[in-house]
Amino acid sequence: MKKDDIITLTIEDLSSEGLGVGRADGFTFFVKDTVIGDVAEAKVMKMKKTYGYARLTRLLAPSPDRIEPPCPVARQCGGCQIQAMSYPAQLRFKEKKVRSCLQRIGGIADPPMEPIIGMDTPFRYRNKAQFPVGRDREGRLTAGFYAGRTHSIISCRDCLLGAEVNERILDLVLSHMEKYHIASYNEADGSGLVRHAMTRVGFCTGQIMVCIVVNGRQLPHSEALCVALAEIPGMRSITLSHNTEKTNVILGRELTLLWGSDFIEDMIGDVRFCISPLSFYQVNPRQTQKLYEKALEYAGLTGRETVWDLYCGIGTISLFLAQKARQVYGVELVPEAIRDAQRNAALNGIANAEFYAGRVEDVLPQKYADEGIRADVIVVDPPRKGCEESVLETMARMRPQRIVYVSCDPATLARDLKYLCGRGYEVKKVCPTDMFGNSVHCECVVLLSRVED
Repeated sequence: MKKDDIITLTIEDLSSEGLGVGRADGFTFFVKDTVIGDVAEAKVMKMKKTYGYARLTRLLAPSPDRIEPPCPVARQCGGCQIQAMSYPAQLRFKEKKVRSCLQRIGGIADPPMEPIIGMDTPFRYRNKAQFPVGRDREGRLTAGFYAGRTHSIISCRDCLLGAEVNERILDLVLSHMEKYHIASYNEADGSGLVRHAMTRVGFCTGQIMVCIVVNGRQLPHSEALCVALAEIPGMRSITLSHNTEKTNVILGRELTLLWGSDFIEDMIGDVRFCISPLSFYQVNPRQTQKLYEKALEYAGLTGRETVWDLYCGIGTISLFLAQKARQVYGVELVPEAIRDAQRNAALNGIANAEFYAGRVEDVLPQKYADEGIRADVIVVDPPRKGCEESVLETMARMRPQRIVYVSCDPATLARDLKYLCGRGYEVKKVCPTDMFGNSVHCECVVLLSRVED
């Protein structure tokens, strides 16, 4: 088997990046733009010792789960890896992915899984979008998304996962740049001004935020842009984010308010949240409510419990829990997020939630060792890399009756569950939740209970 060979294979699975996985002549091949069940002809592009990468050349027999992607740039864009797969098949794939990780990595032979919580529709669910701004091959201003594994912009002003108002916002931003001859940012030499346009939409409140990321201190004629944007119903906040560094990080550390407020408001259930440009806030608010309701169910609160919410962000889960707990303590690394959490607690009249700024792996062991803190329930919602071992160790030593683990990565979730199950805990329930339709990503909520000594 060598480069440029033509192979035929049946796609049996998907990789973590959404590449089809099939076998030919004893080798595993990864093939973009295929879905489970496809019989495909492909050209070998790269070979390793035991696997290779191939490019789809012809579909010999399409999968019964294959559909025509509604988005015209679905193949080029790096965002929707599995839009060509029917939504019921996407949910089956995600359930299988979670179960497989728990078995292979977590050592849980028969995971106690509940049915996956799917969406009513896997489109128009994102309340946040970040559009890079640049120029196409003809030199025209454009905005859209990066093609997979590149920084080449695929022109797309109306992403079908995002809010419909985004197209109007981008039209106004690009028209303003053309009218006043404002250059887009050039990654190669660091020249140009406008890097990204970020939008947020409050799905419950209808409030809209626009944040223009610039490689400088100001945007020429910004007053005129604000006048145009302010005509959009629901517009509440227009800001500049200053990012002059050569970095893949989108937002800069400093913001300038151009018009309106520096935040918008939205609601999850009965809890209202202030959201700034730098706030972490779940991008799928409708599914977030289902996710948090499941976490609250697993927590089993009666009003007498002390709860610790680790990696609490702006307090979204904390404030949900505080409605049913005696006391909630949240820990988050980002000081701005803690300030948002405190503001959100005050906004909702919640007095039984307290927040600490700092690394969870520092704050939790210190509070346990020096102050002897206790917890009846711990809720943890870590980043994709999962929990540091010191956090897991402290959690186990604190001996809460229940741990509710919210995860965005089944592999690191399974690793952490294996650690906790080796230190006095048992996995009682697992509920996958689809927060990111048309992508390979899947959230989970897991209930662990303390095994009686």
